[in-house]
Amino acid sequence: MCLFRYEDDPEPEERVPAGLLYVPVRPGSGAQAVIRLFRTPLGARTAVGFTSAARLAATLGEGQGRIRLSESLLRELCEPLGAALVTVDPTLSAPSVAPPPLRPGPLPVRAA
Repeated sequence: MCLFRYEDDPEPEERVPAGLLYVPVRPGSGAQAVIRLFRTPLGARTAVGFTSAARLAATLGEGQGRIRLSESLLRELCEPLGAALVTVDPTLSAPSVAPPPLRPGPLPVRAA
């Protein structure tokens, strides 16, 4: 914790407008794009936006589709979907967890 208070530093819970964001999308029906929603480490739904296309590509890959939206519009579009949070420039992501494929076949026999 900092012992000094600087008047220009926002409080952590204050929303600071992020401006235009690069928002990851996936193909929808027809030619429409659908905003991708993610989950926080605690499981809450969140919309995600990046301040640059390079940051989006570094986190989600070069092939990730994207659109430009303001932070306020992104929040407005995603709140009815249960994503009240907007995460800007997340740096850590993990691939989705998938069970290993089952390989049917004979079990190894141990010699006595």
